[in-house]
Amino acid sequence: MNLRRWLTPGIGVKRWLLVVFLGLLLLALGFAHMLRQAARDLQPGAPFEAIVSVITLQFLPYELRGLVVGIAGLALVAFGAYRFVRVVTDTLRAPDADQPLVEVIYQKRFLARGPKIVAIGGGTGLSTLLRGLKEHTSNITAVVTVADDGGSSGVLRQELGIAPMGDIRNCIAALADAEPLMSELLQYRFPAQEGTPLGVAVEGPGLAGHAVGNLLLAAMTAIEGGDFEEGVRRINRILAVRGQVVPVTATPLTLHAQIADGSTVDGQSRIMRTADIERVWITPDDVLASDDALTAIADADLIVLGPGSLYTSLLPSLLIPAIRDAVMAATAPRLYVCNVATQEGETTGMDLAEHVAAVVEHTAPGIVDVVVANNRFDARIPTDWQAEAVRLHWPPAGLADPPHLVLDDVVDPENAHHHDAARLAAAVLKAGEAEAPRRRRAAARTA
Repeated sequence: MNLRRWLTPGIGVKRWLLVVFLGLLLLALGFAHMLRQAARDLQPGAPFEAIVSVITLQFLPYELRGLVVGIAGLALVAFGAYRFVRVVTDTLRAPDADQPLVEVIYQKRFLARGPKIVAIGGGTGLSTLLRGLKEHTSNITAVVTVADDGGSSGVLRQELGIAPMGDIRNCIAALADAEPLMSELLQYRFPAQEGTPLGVAVEGPGLAGHAVGNLLLAAMTAIEGGDFEEGVRRINRILAVRGQVVPVTATPLTLHAQIADGSTVDGQSRIMRTADIERVWITPDDVLASDDALTAIADADLIVLGPGSLYTSLLPSLLIPAIRDAVMAATAPRLYVCNVATQEGETTGMDLAEHVAAVVEHTAPGIVDVVVANNRFDARIPTDWQAEAVRLHWPPAGLADPPHLVLDDVVDPENAHHHDAARLAAAVLKAGEAEAPRRRRAAARTA
């Protein structure tokens, strides 16, 4: 074992090693005092005198006695402590047998002291952010949308009447300690019939097209008597999620959109392919927000909105009045992470300012303190590219006091359509730390 790593500040080992050492020292001194008293009372030539002479190493030169006893004691204590720790903590070891135990302990204690972060949204963007944040803190709460009505989630929603869990599954997979193995399991879809695209759930009985994670969440909800929120809580514990994933509400939401020509489109799966969206709303509009979500927002050190599909992943959660009001009332910095690329359909042609304006128009002025956007545009463009990088037009029109803008290299160099998890997490934490003093002063003025 790496002794230097065990003695790293903050791991919580040195203080208890010192206590054990002092206890053993006192025990040794007490035993030596008793032995000395016994030897003093012995009559010369008594049978017990020979035994005491051997125990006290009288056959060695006086200068060597303490050294021999000290070395032997230290060796026994070290060996015994090592074997004891190994036996007790074998069951706590990481799945990766090559990772030293001290690294596991240090990681868990370090992450437990990390900032309390709430991330609101859904889709691929949110799970990417979570995958990066979990390397900095285990105090993460992902507040996930439940407006999905397509694929496996849509079928289970229709058949079982429960909230869609596709985005929740993605976030649980991202925060699982055993990721990417757990991600592969939760994302696995049972093969569909020949001719059906992989990943598309089919109508009717059977497992074809369903993701294992969706079925697991549906089963746990049934075990909990139909309590979707409690079912998700149980899955968090069973899968050793680093932090927690909570649905924004236990009620399935239906998303509606009005487009520029005045017509309306219903359903998340249709809206995501629709261009020229003017506004979106949800039904029912009076749903109860998750208590876990509201508590996490109130206690947060940092609140992150996005990334993810603007109209179909982020806004459905913020359109719930209790969630919007909780974010507005929070004392933590509130960051909006803009997507690195537009999405064909719902955000075609939209620049950075228009993304931020859409968030504010659907919620309230002042809901965002900082905007984090990408400023690198030489990433590899996928062959199936059907979008464009979000243009950095700033500030949004009509905002008297626009949010602070932070530009950083947060794109995946191998895919211009996605964020890089590590770079995004670092940029978010840096921006949040810089904004925290300003946010605290603003909160104090309004208190």
